[in-house]
Amino acid sequence: MPIFVACDSADVWAKRENFLINADGNMEYVTGVPPDAFSDTGQRWGNPLYDWDYMQSNGFDWWKQRFKTQLELFDMIRIDHFRGLQACWQIPAKDETAINGRWVEVPGGEMLKTIYTSLKHLPLIAEDLGVITDEVIKLKQSFSLPGMKVLQFAFDGTLNNPHLPHHHEIDDLVYTGTHDNDTTLGWVGNEHNYNKDYLQEYIDKHLDSNEQGTWIMLRLAMSSVSFLSIIPMQDVLFQDSTARMNTPGTEEGNWEWRFEWRWIKPEIKKRLSRLLVLYER
Repeated sequence: MPIFVACDSADVWAKRENFLINADGNMEYVTGVPPDAFSDTGQRWGNPLYDWDYMQSNGFDWWKQRFKTQLELFDMIRIDHFRGLQACWQIPAKDETAINGRWVEVPGGEMLKTIYTSLKHLPLIAEDLGVITDEVIKLKQSFSLPGMKVLQFAFDGTLNNPHLPHHHEIDDLVYTGTHDNDTTLGWVGNEHNYNKDYLQEYIDKHLDSNEQGTWIMLRLAMSSVSFLSIIPMQDVLFQDSTARMNTPGTEEGNWEWRFEWRWIKPEIKKRLSRLLVLYER
């Protein structure tokens, strides 16, 4: 579940009072994130910011309705950009990049407390990737929310990397990569992405091909102690970078990949079933 909604969405049109947006549809500030490993200029998403004062005044009714609708569709809800429930990166709308933004604290904790009180069942997951502060960690822990581990972030060669499999915890979710990552086949094929010597030492095996590396990453994800292992379909199909879902900080060519059932060959079913049985997934 994206933490923000689009400016031209039904939510903004029908419930405009919940957003920092003028009657004519103009905004003084928009959403995004500061410069990071994905982009030197940050990411200017351009979504409207929430009017948290108004939301507090009516008991976060919009959020209650949003979560209720999501639970009618899904078994679990991952809040993308969870750190935005502690503070949002507020960017002047006139700026073309996110560099000149600033963090503005928001009452996300109060909102979650209200939602948990009103809903009997709320299985949430916190997307806690990127630069996470102590305040964000405290917010996540106060609601005992599972976090995320991504194997494509694990093998930079540092022993204290939290994404390394031996640092995973049962309450984590583990991914080979997310929608923002390259496919694992593409990732393995670009040695600028990771420390290949360290990865080979970690798995005690020399990588002879990108396909072999992809298979090993799938095994690492499945064998993790994490209670849920998520493998993007592109990785199940061993597809290269042309099947990448999204490149953060770019506005074109994203979210165009589509899946066809005919691509699932018998050997893929057999290979995946073997892992599911072996690691009790």
